[in-house]
Amino acid sequence: MDPVRVGVLGCASIARRRVLPALTAVAAARLVAVAGRSPSRTAEVAAAFGCAATGYEELLARPDVEAVYIPVPTGLHARWVRAALLAGKHVLAEKPLTTDARRSAGLAALADERGLVLRENFMFLHHAQHAVVARLLALGALGDLHSFEAAFTIPAPPPDDIRHRADLGGGALLDVGVYPLRAAQLFLGPALEVVSAEFDERAPGAVDVGGSVLVRSPAGVTGRLSFGMDHAYRSTYALHGTGGSLRVDRAFTPPADHRPVLRLSGPGGEREVLLATDDQCANTVRAFAAAVRAPHRDPAPARASVALARLTDEVRRAATVSRSHGA
Repeated sequence: MDPVRVGVLGCASIARRRVLPALTAVAAARLVAVAGRSPSRTAEVAAAFGCAATGYEELLARPDVEAVYIPVPTGLHARWVRAALLAGKHVLAEKPLTTDARRSAGLAALADERGLVLRENFMFLHHAQHAVVARLLALGALGDLHSFEAAFTIPAPPPDDIRHRADLGGGALLDVGVYPLRAAQLFLGPALEVVSAEFDERAPGAVDVGGSVLVRSPAGVTGRLSFGMDHAYRSTYALHGTGGSLRVDRAFTPPADHRPVLRLSGPGGEREVLLATDDQCANTVRAFAAAVRAPHRDPAPARASVALARLTDEVRRAATVSRSHGA
């Protein structure tokens, strides 16, 4: 397979720390250029990764760029994903795809019309540990599943961080809350009902800094989800069934050298299953490149992105606001 020639729209931290290194290390992709708002900063990043430095519009006009990775702030995703699709580029966009279901559905339809790949960058979905969990569930290791729990919380970003800006799609729900929501869809199915939700805000009009959500599947399995960006770091989920429980730590952002441990408990006691290391960043790039080179487009990932956007919209509509820790 010829390497997919990729350009990067933006010099965000996630791009510099995770995706740009993967793009330069994986044989299925070739990094061509990076674009940014600051010429000096863009040139610095481009030099570090051995590619060209350019502007946003210039990158989309390059004939040697087949696909783009878009790590701009969430509130700008819709604009630049649409521009990239209209320029004939395949797109890997940082999560969430957009700030609402209407925009996400419109972009998915546009990609489908033009025969282009559109993927939302939930890298954790490409880590092998979750496939092992799914196999254990299918084999009945937990009996009948009755509940799911997930949490993703991080320490507070600096005061000037874009995640504090509502106009750029900031807030804990869109930054970290979408991970537990997506994990719930992964194990409970896409058609989840939002039973209740609560957001924590520091002041009227401020972005949410945390929250909790209760969801329920059509089969009656409940999911208790929590998220926050003013908390100690947590990245975990657990499944509970009639015959046991299973917990996964470092569920969403494990480093490539991390050896996952699945912790199972049941009538026979507790045991640990030690798994091999896996690089979800490299796996994500390979999966995107394979989708670009595939003879037929798989609509399932884009549909999953729209389903998540609809669920996120439902959470916002259902949420009550708490200011128990507020100013």
